[in-house]
Amino acid sequence: MKLVKWFTGSMTTALMLVSCVTINIYFPAAAAEKAADRIIEDVWGPATAPEEQVEPGAERQSQLLSSPSAGEQVAIQVLNWLITPATAAEANLNINSPAITAIQSKMKARHNQLKSFYASGAVGLTSKGLITVRDAKAIALKDRNKVKGLVADENKDRNALYAEIARANGHPEWQADIQATFASRWVQKAAKGWWYNNGSSWQQK
Repeated sequence: MKLVKWFTGSMTTALMLVSCVTINIYFPAAAAEKAADRIIEDVWGPATAPEEQVEPGAERQSQLLSSPSAGEQVAIQVLNWLITPATAAEANLNINSPAITAIQSKMKARHNQLKSFYASGAVGLTSKGLITVRDAKAIALKDRNKVKGLVADENKDRNALYAEIARANGHPEWQADIQATFASRWVQKAAKGWWYNNGSSWQQK
């Protein structure tokens, strides 16, 4: 009876893991975050936001959580049998297409003009992975049309970037997920003092 319960538990774990892996195969969230970070660091520069701090004991806890039990070991073996190397390879995102590189270069050049407006709070990050004029009063009257144009051009390129990453990887349906991933990573990588919208209100880092 104990053996039956142990086997049933192992298979349940395996099925749960298969479900999770299937989601990641259809949209590789971890790979998308890494791809977003690479592009954002290139556009904004690598030192925009401080490195994330690891809480004391977190590493030890992670090690404990990563040590598989006997049931999980069976589940892992099942996964290795179910998921072929070719399928696992799908969890990579290509961000090196000529179109992506061209868009990225334009955004990088434009950032030098937008940076001071992020810092002043005149321009903020939206919850949709775009930017907007948050406080027009913080912009000199003579510069307002220029900033509006920069914001419009930036949003056009960001939307094109999300669509092109999805297209370059053969999954146009990923565009919304890619945009949501970037929305989170733009905020994570933003410098201290910059403003972002969490979907309901403005906050300052």
